[in-house]
Amino acid sequence: MPYRHDADPTVARLLHFTFQTIAEGVQPMSLDVNKVFAPHERVLTAASQRMELLAANIANADTPNFKARDIDFRAAMQAADQDTPVTLAATHPGHIKGPDAGGGGAQALYRVPEQPSLDGNTVDAQKESAAVAETATRYQASLALLDQRIRGLRAAITGGR
Repeated sequence: MPYRHDADPTVARLLHFTFQTIAEGVQPMSLDVNKVFAPHERVLTAASQRMELLAANIANADTPNFKARDIDFRAAMQAADQDTPVTLAATHPGHIKGPDAGGGGAQALYRVPEQPSLDGNTVDAQKESAAVAETATRYQASLALLDQRIRGLRAAITGGR
């Protein structure tokens, strides 16, 4: 039996309000999809950029004079909230632009080593592994919350079917 919105006065009022506001050219706040998905997009983008930097750090753990880089996740979220694009600084015109160099990315910073090695490499494998686990957890949590939001919107649109 299909769901009948006229059987539920609350749903009928909501549908009437939604269609009336759309017909009048006014969009209710609940229809602003950007406000719903924007925070998750920022978290997923920052987490993805951080994972790329951490992967590069781990890959270069044995490279002499390699300097480990990371992003400050909180600063990246604050910069995204303020819509101030922060990018990697190229110190030489021949440098290749990184994945976060198109605007809206987080600034990659060099890590201060706790125990510098004799060959000048600042990668700490245990720290990198912990940062990968933390970032993966954040990424998965944001995806789970995003999935819940989409399910909620889908239920609101279809009437809970």
